Amino acid sequence: IIHTPSTLSVTRTVGHFDEYTADLQDSAGRPQRPRMCGHSEPSSSEEAFNHDMYIEVASVLRWAAKNDDIMCLVLTGAGDFYSSGNDLSVFSSMAPDDLQKSLRDARDMLVDFVGSFIDFPKILIAALNGPALGIAATTLGLCDLVYAVESATINTPFMELGQSPEGCSSLTFPLLMGFHNATKMLLLGRKFSAKEASKAGLVTSVVSAENLMTKVFKVANKFAAHPPNGLMHSKRLIREEWIPRLHATNQRECDRLVERWGSDECMNAIAQWMMKAAEKRRKRKQKARL
Repeated sequence: IIHTPSTLSVTRTVGHFDEYTADLQDSAGRPQRPRMCGHSEPSSSEEAFNHDMYIEVASVLRWAAKNDDIMCLVLTGAGDFYSSGNDLSVFSSMAPDDLQKSLRDARDMLVDFVGSFIDFPKILIAALNGPALGIAATTLGLCDLVYAVESATINTPFMELGQSPEGCSSLTFPLLMGFHNATKMLLLGRKFSAKEASKAGLVTSVVSAENLMTKVFKVANKFAAHPPNGLMHSKRLIREEWIPRLHATNQRECDRLVERWGSDECMNAIAQWMMKAAEKRRKRKQKARL
């Protein structure tokens, strides 16, 4: 489903996600097993997040947090996309007479999803095999390291959709990239190339597509060689002062999103976005047949 080094093997499937393992050893010869979760069901929506996937990612993160065999978790995508973010078609399927309950449920799910990133105690690496949009882009700021292929792009088109920032990006993006770059991405909807995102501070390093997972697992091997408790305690010290602020930011962002999602402005913007996206797909298919 995704290109992986020969040392990787699929060990089980968690919902939409395959779990891959790499057999590594630390400096004392003890086995360490970083995990990589790759989306295993390419979809017509180019790896968009639907309800089940939000639940599954949070479940994978919490499972990995409790698993003593895991020191490092790697998130990547299948095919040409890392993820196109939230599946906007869910808004058109919400029943008007139960809209507010649906929006509150969506808020609670998003709070839980982002919270699983905030609270993850081990090393979390994002391996961008392609474009990352929306929630897939904003949660990059909660990862410990982010590696991207040269063709990857990062985009948060919230203003065009009549929405507002999510994934704690209203806090993490200014911290990582500075206010000017955060404004370009979050408010102007500027699409950053992998190199631009690396220069801005959101991406750790840009690598070639054929070397992405080799590079990521080389880094994971270095983490796995460290004593596990020392590594987790050190990560906690680095982030401890920020964790309460991140949770508070997550709650504020999601509360604001409920208001935005329920507004006519947002609903109309989403409808226009989906029509444009459908037209782009139609043109791509037409071009492919020529």
